[in-house]
Amino acid sequence: MMRANNRREFLGTIAAGAMALGGISRAADAERNLQLGVIGVGWYGMVDARAALKAGGCEIAAICDVDSEHLSKSAEALEKLQGKRPRQFKRYEELLDVKPLDAVIIATPPQWHALQFLAALERGLDVYCEKPISYDVREGRAMVEAAKRSDRVVQVGFQRRQSKAFRAVREFVASGQAGRILQAEAQIHYNASPKDPSPKDPPPSLDWELWCGPAPKIPYSEQVGHFNWRLERTTGHGHLVDWGIHLIDACRVILGLSMPKQINAAGGLYALKDKITTPDTLTVHFEFDQLPLVWRHRIWGAEEFDPAVSNGIFLYGEKATVFVTDSRWVVIPRGKSKERQEFKVEGDAGLEHMAEFLAAVRSRKQPSCTIDDAYRSTATVQLAMIAYESNSVVHWDAATEQIPNNPAAAALLKREYRAPWVHPFRG
Repeated sequence: MMRANNRREFLGTIAAGAMALGGISRAADAERNLQLGVIGVGWYGMVDARAALKAGGCEIAAICDVDSEHLSKSAEALEKLQGKRPRQFKRYEELLDVKPLDAVIIATPPQWHALQFLAALERGLDVYCEKPISYDVREGRAMVEAAKRSDRVVQVGFQRRQSKAFRAVREFVASGQAGRILQAEAQIHYNASPKDPSPKDPPPSLDWELWCGPAPKIPYSEQVGHFNWRLERTTGHGHLVDWGIHLIDACRVILGLSMPKQINAAGGLYALKDKITTPDTLTVHFEFDQLPLVWRHRIWGAEEFDPAVSNGIFLYGEKATVFVTDSRWVVIPRGKSKERQEFKVEGDAGLEHMAEFLAAVRSRKQPSCTIDDAYRSTATVQLAMIAYESNSVVHWDAATEQIPNNPAAAALLKREYRAPWVHPFRG
């Protein structure tokens, strides 16, 4: 019979051994390559995939796209990069069932984000989702609630949160050196150069029915196909929602803004009528509790008066004006004799944003761009388009997430899905 002391020593040895094995197991798990899936392997899906491989510690195990040509070309490129060809799928549901799979990158057009995001969470996967998080405001709310119910890591592709220039300006403003910021302006002017909008048959490799998915099925053309869907109302929803959202998000982060309480929008199609379906010229006035933020874009024309500020943010303070863009920021102090200061910084924000996500997957800690904050930036630009499309002043009640006393605008908070797809928001 084993004596009590010996038994305790024996059990202690077993427990210590089990703990050691557990530690070894966790260490081994931390060292293994994370298995990633990528849904949508067009231009930016492959940008994200390459960033993940460059960050290291992962493997692209599976890819999905409704265009077979995208699939084959991307699979070949990834095989060269990682030495292993990823599995290929047309339907995202099949990709999400791959075992083992740790996380998924969603880089499809926005009309698909909500359904793919929710399906990934249901399967217990961590998610990196490109911006905007959704096509409409109510989809975004459904996504936030689902993420809250899960224990999954979520990162949203607001890569400029990693920009050293934007971070430096945030610190500069917080230090008080610019004084109280009384107004912000953001703008991205460029020449869109749209493609042929004439309806035609989609390429044989592309399943156009499935590409449109829950969005209205519109006639295919080169201008609403791959990449160019960004300026189509039913998919990308225009320049502000697609590209300008980065600067609106940056303003919110730099200045600690929540959501606007009132939105006015004015613009239209002046140069690109019959070529695109969203405004080529737009001005939006966002009234936040702290200050007004004005957005402007013009996506046509010859040359900018000053190309150096065609993409960036102006912050007007009591003591200084600050301009910031991706890799540069400028301070113009108050006073005629004061010299402006210019700072240039380098970095790869996309790589750093993806690396942060992969590190979060391993540590099980949420990354800096939470889904609920990404929702606020996304809903802000969506409300701007609602103001534009309803030709009305939008008052946003953040507590109830409603647009009161404006039925035309309120109706645009949620778009009905095309059958057989069902909108995820219940309420």
